[in-house]
Formats: sequence, structure tokens, C-alpha cells
Amino acid sequence: MMIKATTRYSKFLFQRPAVTSRGTYKKKTVHFLLLYDDSNPGVFGVGECSVFPGLSMDDVDGFKNKLNKVVELINQEKFNMKVPLHNWPSINFAIETASKDLQQNGNKIFYPSEFTKGNDAITINGLIWMGSEAEIKEQIKQKLNDGFTCIKMKIGSGDFNEEYEILSTLRNQFKSSELEIRVDANGAFSFSEATDILNQLAELEIHSIEQPILPSQLEKMAVLCENSPVPVALDEELIGKYPYENKRRLLELIQPQYIVLKPGLLGGIKSCVEWIDAASEFNIGWWITSTLETNIGLNAIAQWTYTLGKQSHHGLSTGALFKNNIDSPLALNGEKLYYFPDKKWDLSLFISNRK
Repeated sequence: MMIKATTRYSKFLFQRPAVTSRGTYKKKTVHFLLLYDDSNPGVFGVGECSVFPGLSMDDVDGFKNKLNKVVELINQEKFNMKVPLHNWPSINFAIETASKDLQQNGNKIFYPSEFTKGNDAITINGLIWMGSEAEIKEQIKQKLNDGFTCIKMKIGSGDFNEEYEILSTLRNQFKSSELEIRVDANGAFSFSEATDILNQLAELEIHSIEQPILPSQLEKMAVLCENSPVPVALDEELIGKYPYENKRRLLELIQPQYIVLKPGLLGGIKSCVEWIDAASEFNIGWWITSTLETNIGLNAIAQWTYTLGKQSHHGLSTGALFKNNIDSPLALNGEKLYYFPDKKWDLSLFISNRK
């Protein structure tokens, strides 16, 4: 069996502008890696390079050159797929998932389960994107109407007093036993600001806050985690931490209450398994989140997530963000993500004009 590789890329349009602390995005260019057996080129595996603009380690000028070099080395039988590309986590994620897909004859069933049989679903949180006060309130209203019991709201991009009022109104409507509220600061606050903000959020029985201060302030983050009345979840702090011992050392030093695992940002599923192993040693909780993947990347993440048996609200709703997403068996129904095996994949993007 001689493995060959090629790439595809396409632009995906957001249903509505995706407003983050790093900018506003109306479209996203996504690169895919295709692997196939030279003796049977009709069967191929697809992996998505999940590059998050402004955040991913490999959101750099040399990304396409590196991806092309990887393809070249694979085609020359000079690439060792067992050696992770730590500096290129999205490419590593694509190699990992494309390889697994090819092993399964390209059927997109990575981890057979009751989820892939269509008999069970994954519970997800309702992500509230940044925007005006009116836009945020409208998003929350829609999520509540859809039956979400966990809301995750981005904070820190605007006036915190306004954000607090929105959260306060929400908590007055629903007790913590009825609605779980998570917030994500994306490192928006200074250390001195964070202490006061955490005390305010505690009054609202907030479930957790992701990344209250910017990463790489290890001692300050450790102090926050030790003293915060609101559980702290590390997010961006985890990016670029290799190998396993460095992951373990980080968690031992900071001792967060939770970590947020994003395979596309952290180098793939095997890398996230290492984080879970390290977290278990220190009794640190976790959940899985996607990062603007199309249904190709989301499918791999969701199937793996289900096998973990973690009864938590995972952040796997981003497949619904695009107007022109790749048609797949994945479908959202309220706060449940389903895989309907009777629905077919539309793989025309990868089949047409493939070398």
C-alpha cells in the first residue's frame, strides 16, 4: 500500500459575521488534506486543517508552504506520520484524521458507536457570539427557545457593566439548576481587573470562566485559580504545550478547575488525550470544543467526544456557522448534536478534479 496525498481548499461563508476578540470574520478559507492508496485512488481519507485566524500557532505566512511540503514528502514516501508536527497543530490534526478516515475506507466513521448509529446524541452548549447588546440578547433568546440548558457567552469585548446586566437578567430568569451559564473572556482582563470581575460573576452563580487573563502569566493565573470564587478553565493557555511532561507541569503549576480541549488548536485527538490523562492526575475537569471547523473536522471531533462518555455540555455547535458547509449526516436539534447515518456526505469538493 503506497499512500499518496493532495490538498483541497475552499472558502466558507458565515451565516452571520463571527465577531471575536481577534476581529470579525465573514468567511474562512479552509485547507483539507486528502490521503489515498495509489492502487485504489477512488478511496480516500479527508482531514481538515483547522486554522483559527489570529489564534492558531500555524496561522502564519509559511502555512501553505509547510502543507505543500508535507504532501510532497508523503508522495515521496519520506514522511513519518508517527512523528507529530508540534509547530503545525492544524496540519497534524488533518494528518491524524485523514489517516484514520483512509483506514476506514473513507466512510467518515472514525469511532463506531451509538452516536454514529443514530441512536444517541451529544449535548452541547449554546454559544453566544459577541455583538451589540441587542444582538447578544437576541442570540440568547433564540438559544433558550431552542431548549438549551447551557449558555456560553463571550465577555470582555465591550462594556463589562452591560455584559453583567445581560447575565444578571438571565440568572434572574433561570436558577443555576435550570440554566448553566459559562463565560469566555479570551484573556480580555488584566490581573487586577479579573479579581473584581470574578467576585461579581460569583454572585450570578456562573459555572466557569474561560481564560480570564492572557496566557503565559503562569503565576498570576495560578493565584486566580486558587482564589477565584468562580471556577477557571484554561483555553488559550494550552496552545503550544508539548510534549506530555510540559502539559502535566503546566496543570500542576496552575491547578485550574477545568481545561477546554480543542483538537484543531492543540495538535489533534492524541494530543488532547494526553491533556485528559494529565488533568485526571490533578482532578481537573474538562470538555471538548470545536474551533470553526466545517463538518469534516467537526465530524471527527464529535465522534471521538462521544466515546469519552463525558456527561458535560461540549462546545460542538460550530458546524452550523457556515452557509455553504459540506453536507453531512451531522445535524443539530436544540442542544443535541446527532449523526444520522441515512444522510449522505457531499464529497464533490474532494472528488472533482482530484489528481
